[in-house]
Amino acid sequence: MVKRVAAIDCGTNSIRLLIADGGPTGLRDVHREMRVVRLGEGVDRTGRLAPAAIERTRLALADYAASIHSLGATEVRMVATSASRDADNADEFRAVVRQALGVEPEVITGLAEAELSFTGAVAGLPGVADPLLLADIGGGSTELVLGSPTATPGSQKLIAAHSMDVGCVRITERHLREDPPTEAQVQAALADLRVALQAAMVDVPVGEAAAFVGVAGTVTTIAALALDLPAYDPDAIHGSVIDYLQVSEVTDRLLKMRRDERAALPVMHPGRVDVIGGGALVLRTVMEAVGAREVIASEHDILDGIAMSLLAR
Repeated sequence: MVKRVAAIDCGTNSIRLLIADGGPTGLRDVHREMRVVRLGEGVDRTGRLAPAAIERTRLALADYAASIHSLGATEVRMVATSASRDADNADEFRAVVRQALGVEPEVITGLAEAELSFTGAVAGLPGVADPLLLADIGGGSTELVLGSPTATPGSQKLIAAHSMDVGCVRITERHLREDPPTEAQVQAALADLRVALQAAMVDVPVGEAAAFVGVAGTVTTIAALALDLPAYDPDAIHGSVIDYLQVSEVTDRLLKMRRDERAALPVMHPGRVDVIGGGALVLRTVMEAVGAREVIASEHDILDGIAMSLLAR
């Protein structure tokens, strides 16, 4: 019997829904949707979720609840990540979720986020090298995960993981305040990122990695720009290999553009226009720190991992 589940990933920048069926070959997508609600707007500065951000998220969840009901998903799991971990008024947010969606959101740790991201990414990228280093670049945090994509049931999948409080929204709000940012602002962002990465690499032996994979919207958007796609195309992006020079060139280009120029790029989602330069800087700096000459872009990530966790119950 086919089991239909609904997974929701609520991050700092976006909230995403996946309704999927489980079967002998794994997940089969029924419906995917993303809304940029910027839940974590200002959290790095104030320590609280803004009322307007909570309301944007509530409206998205109301629509998601309608989709879940109409498509007949029998189990729902919502995971909330960086912004919800850090906010003083997270209880208020959880109450809004319960009312809109009818389930309790799980505000997970950075380590749990890393494990779900790795599980989802590995399932969507068969045949990658072992061990694999994964970077999940979100709005409020970035996870580095070293693991084995070929681990058998009962063996250790994750070797090491570390969650850093740097992501495309945080880096932009902390440092990249001008449009385009000044060189001094870029250098301040780089210094911040390098300190975070030094701590991460104490926990994660990045030198053991045989391949480097990047997931989430920052990475896939940079891949789309590097591939010079005429429109955002998940099939063309998924599994594409982008070398460091391409990532560096795209990063430099984005950091020199004005907002209207970034918005005019054919692959750019409107919700990423303000933070894509910061996200690109995170990806490039991670690649430099870990010595990655190329990144494999994956369209599968924590959202797929959440759905897989429901199917495993």
